[in-house]
Amino acid sequence: MNVLLVDDDYFVVTALEKKIDWISLGIESVYTAHNVAQAREILMNHKVQILISDIEMPQGSGLELLAWIREENYNVQAIFLTNYADFNYAQKAIELRSFEYFLKPIQFDKLMLIIRKAVERAKEQQQQEKAIQEGYYWQRNQAKILEHFWRKLISSSVSFPLKPTDISRAVEEQHLSYGMTELIQPVLLNLFPHDGSMGIEEKNLFDFALLNVLYELFQHPQFTVETVLEYSVHNWIAVLKWKEAPDLQTLDELCAAFIQQANRSLKSDACCIVAMSGKLEDISPIIRQLLQLNQDIAKRRNQIFFAEHGLKSADDSYRPPDLARLEELLERNLPEEFLRETTMYLNDSAQQNHCSTSVLGLFRLDLMQLVYSFLKSKGIQAHQLYKGKSNERLLAHSLNSIEDMEAYLRYLVHTAMSYRDFAEQPKSVAEEIKQYIHAHYGEDLTRLSLAEVVYLHPDYLARLFKKETGVSLGTYVIGARIEAAKQLLRTTQLSVFAVAKKVGYANYSYFAKIFKQEVGMTPNEYKQGEAANPM
Repeated sequence: MNVLLVDDDYFVVTALEKKIDWISLGIESVYTAHNVAQAREILMNHKVQILISDIEMPQGSGLELLAWIREENYNVQAIFLTNYADFNYAQKAIELRSFEYFLKPIQFDKLMLIIRKAVERAKEQQQQEKAIQEGYYWQRNQAKILEHFWRKLISSSVSFPLKPTDISRAVEEQHLSYGMTELIQPVLLNLFPHDGSMGIEEKNLFDFALLNVLYELFQHPQFTVETVLEYSVHNWIAVLKWKEAPDLQTLDELCAAFIQQANRSLKSDACCIVAMSGKLEDISPIIRQLLQLNQDIAKRRNQIFFAEHGLKSADDSYRPPDLARLEELLERNLPEEFLRETTMYLNDSAQQNHCSTSVLGLFRLDLMQLVYSFLKSKGIQAHQLYKGKSNERLLAHSLNSIEDMEAYLRYLVHTAMSYRDFAEQPKSVAEEIKQYIHAHYGEDLTRLSLAEVVYLHPDYLARLFKKETGVSLGTYVIGARIEAAKQLLRTTQLSVFAVAKKVGYANYSYFAKIFKQEVGMTPNEYKQGEAANPM
């Protein structure tokens, strides 16, 4: 397998030569060119499977080079590097069947994965050509046939266990070489991508890397991996076929190695649920139990669960924590001690028969009610405070694992205590409200809308504001609007009617009345007086 690097920038070519581990990618020779003419000459004289090329070059573009490659029917996987996220470039690259379109500056770890994927694609094409030449084209579809068979079996098992006759019929229809007494063991792999993982924004690349890790690690003389398929987002099922009696110790070691590799290479936590083993004819209820376990048990990240060890599907007997003690810790402003106690509770529950997600959900509900009640007692409106994407994301993930629940509780409690500290400083709250009023005097300012700004109950805010400033919210809003109106009347050519609307009064008569009460003259009189006595 050979690669050709094309870029008019000598430093880019040198960096690619030195910083990419070509040997680990299975690349034997790395050719370099600095313009399209040199690249064509290399392609005519050497077999090249992978092309990595800049698009914009002085003596011809990378797209022109790829067009020539396609015309000459060279079987090359092209990866483009460019400084420009130009749609026309991308569209043309797609038309020319480029493998990937990669924006500079180069992130070499991600580029390595893309090149590895291109190498795999090149190998697949070579294997396809060989299979066609040798008359073994059927091998090309064998993995897809197996995946289709197992995906259908798994999805059917969700509703009800399939009968052995149903499985036997499916084996015959797909012309599979399975015996009904062969020993099968599914393993469910849960991935928990971190914020820094490719699994968040580049899932296709993440999945490709994950499959590489799985197929590399799950190679063993005692079994074969029949298929690996994604059952739901970041939940994968590996189906193993044993050649001899199942060995749980071997599976434990392989799962532990997978978790370590996921942490290191994929920057993702993981956990494994190993199903019972069984004959193919009896595999449907085993799969059903595995999927139920995945749904029911409160998982721990980076741990391995064995159904063989008596893992129960759920324990719904919920015993709440000491809520009175937790409430006291909030009142005493001891959030870290609060979180230590909730973590101890979660750890104890997990050790006692693996607490279920339903129990975890009830625990979360109790803690949310406790924190919300605490906030209400401080005049803080929880539904406003916790509005936003961070809360939605953490709440949605909180039942995925014990660690996710702990992350949600940290956010819940720290947010509450931080805002409690702010709300207990009347001067800070009053200053924020005053600044908001002066910045938005032209809008509809009510007690309710102003309370939403600082996440406080309207009555609580009104009392706090008057106590701190000596005037009511309504009086302060009027004063701010009249001052703004005076400024506009003095410094602009706007009509009095326009000024009234600009400071939040759609009714001119009411504006004029309020203005006269506050200033001692009508808006027109004020404007005329200012015009006669300019500063």
